[in-house]
Amino acid sequence: MILKPIKIDLSQYPEEFHRVLCGAQVFDSSCSPEARVIYIDKGDGYFLKSAAAGTLSDEAQMNRYFNSKGLAPRVLEYLSGERDWLLTERAKGSDCTSAQYLAHPEKLCDTLAEILRMLHDIDYVDCPVKNRTETYLNTVDDNYRQGVFGPLKYGEELAFSSADEAWRLVDDNRATFAQDTLIHGDYCLPNVMLEGGRFSAFIDLGNGGVGDRHIDLFWGIWTLWYNLHTDRYASRFLDAYGRDRVEPEMLRVVHAAETFG
Repeated sequence: MILKPIKIDLSQYPEEFHRVLCGAQVFDSSCSPEARVIYIDKGDGYFLKSAAAGTLSDEAQMNRYFNSKGLAPRVLEYLSGERDWLLTERAKGSDCTSAQYLAHPEKLCDTLAEILRMLHDIDYVDCPVKNRTETYLNTVDDNYRQGVFGPLKYGEELAFSSADEAWRLVDDNRATFAQDTLIHGDYCLPNVMLEGGRFSAFIDLGNGGVGDRHIDLFWGIWTLWYNLHTDRYASRFLDAYGRDRVEPEMLRVVHAAETFG
């Protein structure tokens, strides 16, 4: 996580957050143009995310749900008006892109796989978002129709030459997508927190809910490739997760879906 010191104008923030912002050092930790995230260095620390109106509703809901399971930091405030605002406590530890974890790739790979299997084994009967697969495929269809297509790099064997090729693969397999697993939805190294090498929390849960486990599995493989600059850990990751729960062809189908954002 990169933290850039910044100065803020309190008048640009809702009064509900002035208490934690006043007198605190503030850092920008944004990693997406769609949302701004600041770290507030006060007490045990806070993260405040702001984005377009209505776009943080699912994240607030899923963050609360994961917190109820002991899997995410506590939500302190969610406001929706001209913009959405989400204030959470800081999760303990460091995310998996920390140098101390990247220095031991085999252990990191196994840890990432074991944490994911733990998540996927959780009973989701009380999850408030039970239709993540439906939402996921609707986004694919909408973006395909609007011409949104961004080939997602991950090895030559998984490349798609065109939006039509990728969309046909998704369309031919849409009935294969399951909705039977509690998923993170953006299972990447920066979104998994460890403390002393042990799981601490999940963050950035806006795409979470009940969906298809292969979405998380694809991103787990992809994030190891992207951050470790090699695809040598893909097979190890699936072995550590448990190949009894993996349909290899679905990883390619999910990759095709992800080219549509």
